[in-house]
Amino acid sequence: MAAYQTVVVGTDGSDSSYRAVDRAAAIAGDTGATLVIACAFQPASARTVERAQDSLGSDVAYQVVGSNPAEESVRTAAERAARAGATKVKTVVVDGDPVPALTKVVHEHNADLLVIGNRGLNTLAGRILGSVPSEAARKSTVDVLIVHTT
Repeated sequence: MAAYQTVVVGTDGSDSSYRAVDRAAAIAGDTGATLVIACAFQPASARTVERAQDSLGSDVAYQVVGSNPAEESVRTAAERAARAGATKVKTVVVDGDPVPALTKVVHEHNADLLVIGNRGLNTLAGRILGSVPSEAARKSTVDVLIVHTT
């Protein structure tokens, strides 16, 4: 079996998702693969933006709504990935729900491995409603590594 060429890892900016980034970066670094760090976000409604501007001021509100938190998450993740050994790192922020966004990124980058954290797998809500890791594993067309992060 050939080494992985492109590894996609999802992050939501949480500490547990950054642990998945660390593992994906180590794999990418060891195999010489490209690491693509992805974060999904939901666009902010006009009402949400207005409330943030009213509460925080327009000069700060942009930092907490829309794609900006996702951009910050992938930026932080890329820094961690470099420290963990990844040498070829790309970041992408995708509008939408996590699993369709990850599926899209895997397809667009011709990835052969998807890495995600296990957060949500062992929760009651995850068992009843489904979790991102379990849904991603079911729907993925490539190998999936679910990293124990919790």
